[in-house]
Amino acid sequence: MASYGVYLTKEKEDELRKIANALVTPGKGILAADESTGSMEKRLQSIGLENTEPNRRKYRQTLFTAGTDLGKYISGVIMFHETFYQKTDDGKPFVDVLKEQGIIPGIKVDKGVVNLTGTVGEVTTQGLDDLNARCAQYKKDGAQFAKWRCVHKISSTTPSHCALVEVAQVLARYASICQQNGLVPIVEPEILPDGDHDLARSQKITETVLSYCYRALNEHHVFLEGTLLKPNMCTAGQNSTGTRPSNAEIGLATVTALQRSVPAAVPGVVFLSGGQSEEDATKNLNAINQVSGKKPWALTFSYGRALQASALKKWGGKDEHIKDAQAILLHRAHMNGLASVGKYAGEDSKDSAASQSLFVANHAY
Repeated sequence: MASYGVYLTKEKEDELRKIANALVTPGKGILAADESTGSMEKRLQSIGLENTEPNRRKYRQTLFTAGTDLGKYISGVIMFHETFYQKTDDGKPFVDVLKEQGIIPGIKVDKGVVNLTGTVGEVTTQGLDDLNARCAQYKKDGAQFAKWRCVHKISSTTPSHCALVEVAQVLARYASICQQNGLVPIVEPEILPDGDHDLARSQKITETVLSYCYRALNEHHVFLEGTLLKPNMCTAGQNSTGTRPSNAEIGLATVTALQRSVPAAVPGVVFLSGGQSEEDATKNLNAINQVSGKKPWALTFSYGRALQASALKKWGGKDEHIKDAQAILLHRAHMNGLASVGKYAGEDSKDSAASQSLFVANHAY
């Protein structure tokens, strides 16, 4: 019989479990503000701003100081390395700003995707070599959870067995290293929305990807109660020519995929928005939570663009628009908080940006 040593103390398990459960508090979700410097180039260019450190800091400050209501709907914030060590105009570290609102600071720890040799355009994610030391430092500096993104794409030749195994093993190794350092790992095996596949194929591939991941997590003895999953929702590909699935159909396909592949020990699933419009991301999250049947996990959000797009556009780099931009962020966070418990009843949107697609081909950040 296989055996292994206990690598987490009871105290460490309890700490990880407590953090993970707090991140999926009913009615709350995660703000993903972890865009890299390169990704922020695209964001800021869209509003005519230069991609400088002061502009990036000012934008993140706008998000993190949106008001006392932010903590009612946002449980945690994922930050990029630069952002994690930035401060407000009056010199207060962003980490402390979030903590004072009861929001848990998190950190993106992967170093981006690289080509996976021997495959047809598939990728793996780098950053494991020095991950242990980086996690130890981030924990010391206030981080309580981490995120690592891997990517799959649906096509006639992908995902391959090679890529499925590679991604699962990388995510499992990352998760193990995080937990040894007291960080709750968010496991993100994103399946991109690019492609012409239908909803049924998206569901099947999602089931397959998640099954590979949880086999690897178990092989690495990862403490599942101290993890979160950040998957895509099951949707038809952006280039699908068939009838677009309804919110209810997307909700059922997504929940079915989770039921077939995600252990009940996992406390929560925090969905990525995957290029959906802000309103579609909210509607689909609500539909997921309204599906009847066994759902042993909290089902909530970890959105970047689907929380920020309208707020960014409203801000436009102008101080006089900060309050309006913050109000939009709070509104979107509130709507998604309602959707995370299946109580979203629609909205009278006066902001056309909320209904615009946020899809970017081969999205990377």
